[in-house]
Amino acid sequence: MRKFLGYILSPFVIIAFFLTLLIFQPIQWICYKLGGYSAHKKSVDLLNLCLLRTVYLAGNTVKFTNKQNLPLGRPMIFLANHQSLFDIPSLIYYLRKYHAKFISKIELTKGIPSISFNLKYGGGANIDRGDSRQSVGELIKLGQRMKENKWSAVIFPEGTRSKDGKIKAFHVGGIATLLKKCPDALLVPIAINNTWKVTRYGYYPLCTFEKLTWEVLEPIEPAGRPMEDLVLEAENRIKTHLHQA
Repeated sequence: MRKFLGYILSPFVIIAFFLTLLIFQPIQWICYKLGGYSAHKKSVDLLNLCLLRTVYLAGNTVKFTNKQNLPLGRPMIFLANHQSLFDIPSLIYYLRKYHAKFISKIELTKGIPSISFNLKYGGGANIDRGDSRQSVGELIKLGQRMKENKWSAVIFPEGTRSKDGKIKAFHVGGIATLLKKCPDALLVPIAINNTWKVTRYGYYPLCTFEKLTWEVLEPIEPAGRPMEDLVLEAENRIKTHLHQA
């Protein structure tokens, strides 16, 4: 039944999603040119709230829970499992006060309304997976911006999306580079659940009436501990929360 309803409701989601991207392309440009980083960021926050709301058109619901007393004015590295394209708007919007920046493929900086513009000018890292030197350089620059501006970063340590929701092993590399450049950063795991179900059949039809959840888990203080131990602890906390331990 949910798949059947997806054939009916998916066009509304898809049209609303891409219409939002088209509308916010000139809005972002104007905000960036006239108001700089601050105005541009506000437009991006609103963009992602609108993108997030499109999932409601298919009967899906969104619940973002943050019961942690996270510090303002201190860089953080948010480590999340990755299930779907729909993971990202919620993270951008609900983590907006922490100035959370993303690590993205450089290919996405061209040709996608709103998204490409934000990736170019939003302060994140755009990496070329075929060029390790460029990738490390981008991460170092992001780590420096985090340190100087007290920004945060979001990273998906699995390296790719999980199509069935099962968590893959976390990689250390990107996190280690950021933490080396920004050693004061706090590690914060985030458990994402059920977003993979929305695209279990691909992007058409989208699945309907799913409960999508994001939960910020207890942060991890690096305190000079081995990087492998820190990342494994974050991975295990997420697995435990999602009952995959």
